[in-house]
Amino acid sequence: MDCLKKHFFFVGLTITLTVACTSQQKKKEANIEQPSNNFAMNEKPQFKINKSDEEWKKELSSEEYYVLREAGTERPFTGKFNMHFENGIYTCNACGEELFSSESKFDGHCGWPSFDKEIKEGKIVERVDTSHGMKRIEILCGNCGSHLGHVFDDGPTDTGLRYCVNSLSLDFKPAK
Repeated sequence: MDCLKKHFFFVGLTITLTVACTSQQKKKEANIEQPSNNFAMNEKPQFKINKSDEEWKKELSSEEYYVLREAGTERPFTGKFNMHFENGIYTCNACGEELFSSESKFDGHCGWPSFDKEIKEGKIVERVDTSHGMKRIEILCGNCGSHLGHVFDDGPTDTGLRYCVNSLSLDFKPAK
């Protein structure tokens, strides 16, 4: 009889945990469906800076172009800003727009520079990204539309956010 009680206890516990996890996953997916300033993947919003692919190719290295304009990703733990913790401002490597303060940077242990908030609301634009069989929120420079990385809701600070950014998408202005 004790064995039967234990069995039902574990079955009940398994069902409870499954329901809780499913509920959490649906909540996360609902947030992904509606990023704060979203637009559809195939929609092209208007940015202040609009250049042709040819113009971008002349200004950026092939690696920078791949990440910034083709939504590529650099290999983890290879970027120059991953473990960079000087005081200053991180800017868009394509247009120079100020994006993140060093005060919001933290070690995300993910292999890419991590920040918990943008420097000022509207500097980052979000859109749903369903590439590679995943559902994520892509982040773009609000000034020129360059791909920066993705934002996740697993950050360790009070914002709960982790802006996971390619080093190739960034430049840095040290504090004076």
